[in-house]
Amino acid sequence: MSSSYRIQAATGIHRGDREYQQDQVLLMTHPYARGCILGIVADGMGGRSGGRKASDQVMLTARQLFERFEPAKEDCTRMLRTIVQDAHTVIRLTAIASEQEPHSTVAAFVVLPDGVCHFMHSGDSRLYHFRGNRLVHRSLDHSYVQALVDRGDITEDEANNHPQSNILLGCLGAESPPPMVHHLIEKMQPGDTLMACSDGVWHYFTTQELATVVDGLSPREASEFLIEKARQRAAGGGDNLSLAILKLAEPENAN
Repeated sequence: MSSSYRIQAATGIHRGDREYQQDQVLLMTHPYARGCILGIVADGMGGRSGGRKASDQVMLTARQLFERFEPAKEDCTRMLRTIVQDAHTVIRLTAIASEQEPHSTVAAFVVLPDGVCHFMHSGDSRLYHFRGNRLVHRSLDHSYVQALVDRGDITEDEANNHPQSNILLGCLGAESPPPMVHHLIEKMQPGDTLMACSDGVWHYFTTQELATVVDGLSPREASEFLIEKARQRAAGGGDNLSLAILKLAEPENAN
């Protein structure tokens, strides 16, 4: 894989205009499988400490399972599902023990050494796959307004400004099992960009704006630009923001 493209990656996180930070983001390479990378965003909900406990648990579970994951032998889809299920279980136990109501979304991608990529999400944190400045795939939120869009009751543009856009139909920590949607990218190639982000980021941009930014800037520059622009557009009322961007470039020795 390393001979077919170079990997550029970055994360970004900001408290926004909230009193405390409940988002968490992680981008890590596998401890021994070269070219295997995990990117994950968790948007915690449930009060000052509850939401952070939930997103922290997602990160802890993801790190532990990814470090033990054997890409050449094990099923990546199963590993991602286990991250969601195990984190959900512990979050539910935390709720019982602390009498809080911690919840979290999750949006995760894993790039394997052979260039295959797996997406998994639950809630309204999103995953995007861009090829150049064109959207190839976007995850669909487990939310009330996405259900309205799916039924044709409102448009995507109307969904962004809907007064009930924050209502989730499923996430980690709820009474019902978390929804889990998997997506497979069969082969990554130079010019591809992956992005996982919380709703505090994507809420303020059209898909084409996001595509243009990640295509034209490095992951570090793009993450800084998107956070700064989202803060401006929030005008003092912004949510926590978190994102992870991974971009594939031509190898340095390419002709």
